Amino acid sequence: FAPRPMMRALRGHSLVRRLTSGGGKETRGASRNVVVGGGGERVRMSSASAQQQEASASVPESLVTKGLVDVRKRVEEAAKKSGNKPPRLVAVGKTKPLEMVMDAYKAGHRYFGENYVQEVIEKAGKAPEDIKWHFIGHLQSNKAKALLEGVPNLSMLETVDTAKLADRLNRLCGELERTLKVLVQVNTSGEESKHGVEPEEATKLAAHIVSNCPALKFAGFMTIGMPDYTSRPENFDCLKECRRKAAEELNIDEAEIELSMGMSGDFEAAIEMGSTNIRVGSTIFGARIYNK
Repeated sequence: FAPRPMMRALRGHSLVRRLTSGGGKETRGASRNVVVGGGGERVRMSSASAQQQEASASVPESLVTKGLVDVRKRVEEAAKKSGNKPPRLVAVGKTKPLEMVMDAYKAGHRYFGENYVQEVIEKAGKAPEDIKWHFIGHLQSNKAKALLEGVPNLSMLETVDTAKLADRLNRLCGELERTLKVLVQVNTSGEESKHGVEPEEATKLAAHIVSNCPALKFAGFMTIGMPDYTSRPENFDCLKECRRKAAEELNIDEAEIELSMGMSGDFEAAIEMGSTNIRVGSTIFGARIYNK
């Protein structure tokens, strides 16, 4: 007879309904084999299947999916209200387990953001290759190599804030024979605790990337906003002004310069102000839990 805990785990699965009580019939599923004998039922489960069940059981299936659906709806409504094109939604899984990221992936999402080098390397090494990773945390030059080598499907680095970092990324990308989209991070709040160039230096750094970093693709500007990770209209206006100046001085179509602004607490306001890329974490994945 099958152990009771295992049979309880099988309840509700379609294969359970296919079990019969005689004839020695064997029913094969995609992830388990069910062998039925005259004296009862015996279940064989592959180790991979057991791991999948354990992973899916660790997180309520509806939590991430519900949050993602809700955010998508709010994005569409904000875009419709403002008449702007819906921005790219980057789901930020900082401190969350890969299983939660995979919940969003299974719901059709592909853009994910991470703040820490080691965390994104570990997740990218186990996640599907078609995920488009965005690195949105502060990056030290000495960790750039590990990031680029560890995440070959890094789609965008949103936090370039010095020419030194840009040069380092450019050299490494050249050695790896790849190109990388980058955003210039701008400190629009004036807070010393925030990384990013001063607004008046934003175009200078963008110009450096365009002129001296052929392995990098200057894609636009990014801001975090206030110390509590929300932004005021003046923060958004500041980033838009950076875009206007860069477009004028670098002879680039303003529409081709992205604005990454807006997070869980203010993404709707950011969309109304013209954001092309929003970074939403806790509203999708739930409040973050940090190790003490």
